[in-house]
Amino acid sequence: MEKSTSLSQSHSMLFLNTLAFTVCFACWTLNGVLVTFLVDKGIFNWNVIQIGWLLGIPILTGAIMRLPVGILTDKYGGKYVFSTLLLLCSIPLFLLPLANSFFMFAVLSFLFGMVGTSFAVGIGYTSIFYPKEWQGRALGIFGMGNAGAAITTFMAPSLLNHFSIEDPQNGWKILPLIYGGALLIIGILFLVFAKNKKMEKSTKTIPQMLSTLKSPRVWRFGAYYFLVFGCFVAYSQWLLPNFMNVYQTSLVMGGIFATMFSLPSGVIRAFGGYLSDKFGARKVMYWVLSSSVVLSALLMIPKMEVTTAGPGVMAGKKGIVTQVSASNVTIDGKDFPIDSKPESTATGNIFPTKSTWQKVIVAENQSVNKKELLAKGITTIHFDANMWVYLILVIMIGISWGIGKAAVYKHIPEYFPNEIGVVGGMVGLLGGLGGFFCPIIFSYLLNFTGFWSSSWIFVLLFSGICLIWMHSTITSMMNEKQPKLSKEMERKIKLQPQNIVS
Repeated sequence: MEKSTSLSQSHSMLFLNTLAFTVCFACWTLNGVLVTFLVDKGIFNWNVIQIGWLLGIPILTGAIMRLPVGILTDKYGGKYVFSTLLLLCSIPLFLLPLANSFFMFAVLSFLFGMVGTSFAVGIGYTSIFYPKEWQGRALGIFGMGNAGAAITTFMAPSLLNHFSIEDPQNGWKILPLIYGGALLIIGILFLVFAKNKKMEKSTKTIPQMLSTLKSPRVWRFGAYYFLVFGCFVAYSQWLLPNFMNVYQTSLVMGGIFATMFSLPSGVIRAFGGYLSDKFGARKVMYWVLSSSVVLSALLMIPKMEVTTAGPGVMAGKKGIVTQVSASNVTIDGKDFPIDSKPESTATGNIFPTKSTWQKVIVAENQSVNKKELLAKGITTIHFDANMWVYLILVIMIGISWGIGKAAVYKHIPEYFPNEIGVVGGMVGLLGGLGGFFCPIIFSYLLNFTGFWSSSWIFVLLFSGICLIWMHSTITSMMNEKQPKLSKEMERKIKLQPQNIVS
């Protein structure tokens, strides 16, 4: 009976933690929709670089403050840290409607970005209520709060349009007030109903707690999280302007498509926790990183039309051009057929399409030599980057990252049971830095290359680095500790790294 009561209390705290984290995550990704709307409506004339910074600034705050907030959670318990965070972060959201410049918007975004530290609080606060065999599932369920990004991308565009009907210039100011009010209400509920609990071994000094961060494993997990969480946060905001610019969707439709990326990725995290408990986090991460490489390689191919030289038509003999038309060139009575340019190029195709034709470059009464070019060949390869295929691939990589987020955090209570807040905060910090740097990197890549899919090139490279790093680490450990077994496994089954704990 006591165990049942304890588990019931744990589930209640898990629900409250997940609810608070969901609201925090919705607020954390607010700028993705709000800034896009303000620029699209001409309320602020920010360029693509400024937009990238405004998308990243709240993420930066949530990233750099995760470590100290994680330490505070270990020392004082999640109830007071979480409730204080919720109440304080409502203030800059209430002030956001007063922003009338890039600088003011950036400062207030930096302040309300503190809600991003809620993950470091919730990870330590949730795991302490559950035994080891439950922690993967519990942390996976808590991580479903990532779906708060879907709440913003789904609801915020419609709300902004609704508020702007009567007042197109100032209607947007209601939205941050609603978000600030939600934080205020949840903060009060948390303060009243949450039960405080902290690590039993919380007598360590801060330097002692920080010494854990010397472990290379922490930084390796942080690199994985930079990808699966940082890129998830970045694309939760970046996909909206992406769809609007590349496929000319409306703000609302673009928001729905962005929601179709962020919602499954957030919800699937609980399933990722289950898979990590059942099969091992290492095996799950191999699948996640491999799929990230493949899918990003497909997504990086831009919508494009390439024109190059094709097969031309040359004179079969020396003579005088007696007749020229779009479909034929005649030399001293001999006809040379010319392929005319197609009337139009089909659109909506899943695969690239090719068109080839010739353009006449000689004139009547012109003297030509044998093998002289009469019409130059032109080949056009058209790739429509079908929107629905693109959306499906985006959803798939989001689901992969959602599973990966749970797999990364499955390791922390196992390897660092007494420093969950510190290590979780550090890994979360690195992941949050991914959410900050990626929109900025994406904006510079877009500015440099001129095409939106350039962001996926970065994802491909970083996914490959993580996969190689993980595999090389495990391989070197096997060669060092079990060389005979390693050689045998490499020869027979090409290594099964999921059975090795690193």
